[in-house]
Amino acid sequence: MLTSFIQLQWKSFFRSASLSSNLIIKILMGFFALYMMVSFAILGTSIYFLLEQELGLEPLETVNRFMIYYLAMDLLARYMLQKMPVVNIRPLLYLPFKKSKIVHFSLWKTILSFFNIIHAFVLVPFTVVLLIKGYDALAVIAWFLAISALIFCNNFINIFINAINWVFFIVIGSLIILGALQYYQVFDISLWTGPIFHSLYKTPITALIPVLLLIGFYQIAFHYFKSNLYLDSGLATKQKDGKTEQLQWVNRFGSVGVFLKNDIKLIKRNKRSKTNTLISFLFVFYGLLFFTGALEMYEGPFWRMFAAIFVTGGFLFSFGQFVPSWDSSYYPLMMSQNIRYRDYLNSKWWLMVMATLVSLVMASFYLYFGWEVYLAVVVGACYNIGVNSYMVLWGGAYVKTPIDLTSNKKAFGDSQAFNAKTLLLTIPKLVIPMLLYALGYYTIGPIYGYGLVLLVAVLGFAFKEKVFDIILKVYKAEKYKTLAAYKQKN
Repeated sequence: MLTSFIQLQWKSFFRSASLSSNLIIKILMGFFALYMMVSFAILGTSIYFLLEQELGLEPLETVNRFMIYYLAMDLLARYMLQKMPVVNIRPLLYLPFKKSKIVHFSLWKTILSFFNIIHAFVLVPFTVVLLIKGYDALAVIAWFLAISALIFCNNFINIFINAINWVFFIVIGSLIILGALQYYQVFDISLWTGPIFHSLYKTPITALIPVLLLIGFYQIAFHYFKSNLYLDSGLATKQKDGKTEQLQWVNRFGSVGVFLKNDIKLIKRNKRSKTNTLISFLFVFYGLLFFTGALEMYEGPFWRMFAAIFVTGGFLFSFGQFVPSWDSSYYPLMMSQNIRYRDYLNSKWWLMVMATLVSLVMASFYLYFGWEVYLAVVVGACYNIGVNSYMVLWGGAYVKTPIDLTSNKKAFGDSQAFNAKTLLLTIPKLVIPMLLYALGYYTIGPIYGYGLVLLVAVLGFAFKEKVFDIILKVYKAEKYKTLAAYKQKN
């Protein structure tokens, strides 16, 4: 039975319309995963000596003290990035497979996720160092098993809260508040949670509690999904009452306004697009890492322009790279109508322009750090509108991944949104403005660096129609490949 499921998943991968992009992204993700593993292994090996020799702290007690933050950040990362690796269940219900086998296979696929395995590269080296340093072997092993069980508990908690938007904001808000309270020495939650985690070492028998929690979460998840594994209940398509909106102010855009209205309603009414939009505006605060001098490694002319591009480009990058995937559910119908493709693309462009301007207004607080910092943000916004808006539209033509608007999963992006062509198109987005600014900065001065970037942005405005002609030809050339890809649901 297990072999049959694995074969189905294998065939699904190799028969996908985006096979070439899948292979490329798998290779790139493999290198990234290897880098993360090595980094985590170095951290796990060196953290003991860093805490003891450099900071003069008791290593295990200190790790246990901040373990609450480690687990919370793990849950947050899972919620934002972890894809639920489930099988395409509907067709299997017509075949002679037991429902319990289908559910077990789906849950075990989540257990084998990279988000679970990566923690072993920290915990195993740290545990080995503890054993070498003479800590009680039985107690250390019990502590290791307990922490591992808690990490796997996060895996199942993430499954339960996968479709609940407000959980993300509660978790991230709690982390920010607790971190700030601890930093300003108002309330230190680690003083309360640290002894609890340290008791897993002091009293090894307590390690059974996380293990029992893990077994309980698995059983709850199993029975929950098994009880909803019916076409007329858990797998049924949910229906909601629709609401009409006029959006009269959009009529000033003429024929483009029809598509613009549709995009605005799409963002407001669907889970995935709404979550994506809310998260994209968090990029406004990304510049705080660069413009405040908080991190010495981010100082320099290259990084200043890099930050300026991202401060106002959050929506542009997250929304634009999935054009026309946002409309995948009705794209075949739309392509059968007598519409102007240029108007369709223009509506996407205007939507990104408006979002960039809103981000620019939101980023006005950067004036607090000096007029030159906000000037960088303004120049970055101009480059986003004059150049990057075209680049993301162009790259979107090669993305053939249908989007489930009812799910907020992968709101930060989809691995299939990257292929050889989209990777090449990232060069004008990020590298060119950084090089232009650095060229002006090192030759004449920083103001001239901004001038070079602004000049390219103005040229982008001037040649908008010519660039749109090129993008239009690409979309028409990829039209039928895109239609074929949208028919695949897995």
